[in-house]
Amino acid sequence: MAEAFPADILRLMLTDGVGPVTFYKYIQTYGSAERALSALSKKKEICSAARAAEEISLARKFGAHLIAYTDSAYPAALKELNDAPPVLYALGNTDLLTYPLGMAVVGARNASINGRKIASRIAYDLTENDVLVVSGMARGIDSAAHKGAMYAKGKQGPTIAVLGTGIDVVYPAENKDLYKMIAGQGLIISELPFGTTAQISTFPRRNRIISALTAGTLVVEAGLHSGSLITARLALEQGKDIFAVPGSPLENRSQGPNHLLREGAILTENANDILNVLSINQNRQIKNMLPKLKPLDKVQNRVNISDIELSVPLSEKETQTPLIGLISYEGVDIDELLRSSNLTQAEFFSELLDLEFSGKIERQAGNRVARLK
Repeated sequence: MAEAFPADILRLMLTDGVGPVTFYKYIQTYGSAERALSALSKKKEICSAARAAEEISLARKFGAHLIAYTDSAYPAALKELNDAPPVLYALGNTDLLTYPLGMAVVGARNASINGRKIASRIAYDLTENDVLVVSGMARGIDSAAHKGAMYAKGKQGPTIAVLGTGIDVVYPAENKDLYKMIAGQGLIISELPFGTTAQISTFPRRNRIISALTAGTLVVEAGLHSGSLITARLALEQGKDIFAVPGSPLENRSQGPNHLLREGAILTENANDILNVLSINQNRQIKNMLPKLKPLDKVQNRVNISDIELSVPLSEKETQTPLIGLISYEGVDIDELLRSSNLTQAEFFSELLDLEFSGKIERQAGNRVARLK
């Protein structure tokens, strides 16, 4: 694919002072990237053929794809933007770019544990119901959403991460393992050249891509002036639905979602609230991820799961070893842990996420988890 890539498009995109809007103006004026470069070369310094060849070579070595706006693999939804990226850098499963239905899940970087749990649970349920979760791989809500999606479908759930850096730059650095996981079973994309580091201006730009690729945007915890609200505003301008998880008025992280709700966003407490609006759950019901209730006269103990008070029979409680008790400090294989837990797959991955977000376990290489001391 790299050999056939139209280098003139890349040269025009990489020319200093040429952003997406200017790029398309030049294409409209001159008819092609080649003729635009010829005209511009008389007025300013343009990107050299050698520089474009180097970028193409880097993509080949990195295992990434370069997808031009003229390519059949380029997402139709992005083409509707007047500032659509002329070129996408993609690492992973590029078929996800044409996935029929997606949902953006975004929120605060300094998210609370409950906020991360909500984001991961909703992302898990959406993915189970064939809705692709798209986010920005930032710490906090973004990371939780990606993880929840990838735990779905037997730990094979897809997700798309849109970066505000070059596709070869992991930001934040702590998400190195998450980056590898997404590249392995999902897709990572960026519009920025190789080596582009994190900058304040690049993250708002990537938000338009997140919103354009999806049917709606869910905001879980965000300040009034956060990038998440920028994503919501862009989605609204693109005619998409806006969803928000309500929060306490005493929490700064709740100001963004609560503001959106006052402005008409759809109140969201679980994935079903989103699925109802998307009208795709008529023949697909979210799998019941919680234990079935027993008649009240047989109930002896009560526990709280995800803030919903449930009744659990004493016999079940006594015979089931807590998941944390099956995880050693040295680490255990996740598939083996699932077999030993006697939990359904959905229950297992839900509890595993809770333990991870509570700081009781950590993910290890080789599909393993370990208990933290």
